[in-house]
Amino acid sequence: MKDACSSGHGGAGRKQGAAAPCAACKLLRRRCSQDCVFAPYFPSDEPHKFASVHKVFGASNVNKMLQELPEHHRGDAVSSMVYEANARIRDPVYGCVGAISSLQQQIDVLQTQLAVSQAEVVHMRMRQFSSNHSPENVSPLSRHHPSQTPTRSLFSMDTVVDQTNMGMGESLWSSCN
Repeated sequence: MKDACSSGHGGAGRKQGAAAPCAACKLLRRRCSQDCVFAPYFPSDEPHKFASVHKVFGASNVNKMLQELPEHHRGDAVSSMVYEANARIRDPVYGCVGAISSLQQQIDVLQTQLAVSQAEVVHMRMRQFSSNHSPENVSPLSRHHPSQTPTRSLFSMDTVVDQTNMGMGESLWSSCN
């Protein structure tokens, strides 16, 4: 197996004669060579990136993964490794899957709340429409002349919804926490 700092990308992203080692070589206490495979992706000013990736995946595995990929895919791979490593540190059991599952649950709750809200709006519009067109709201004159009946839009809403009367003790807009 080749050493991470003696194989790789041909020095892309590194300045000639740069004295500062990359974050990976600094953490591993190695001399950072000109063609260090880690240097373009783990700069010395972002040591936390490599620290989390190293903790979860190990330097040797990261080196192998980077070596097996074409250079134009390595940046995306490192971003994914950093994201997964941070997720694994936060949640060692589920990692990214836990975050995805949590977000999916939030989406499900919000979709349900949206459907309930939309149903409430339709219900209120229908109630307003029916109350505006009931026989007691129509004047005796307009019964004989339907063209003179005042019309109101089904979508005009000037009623206030009392959620407790509708069986909704908690606001639909409350936090999902």
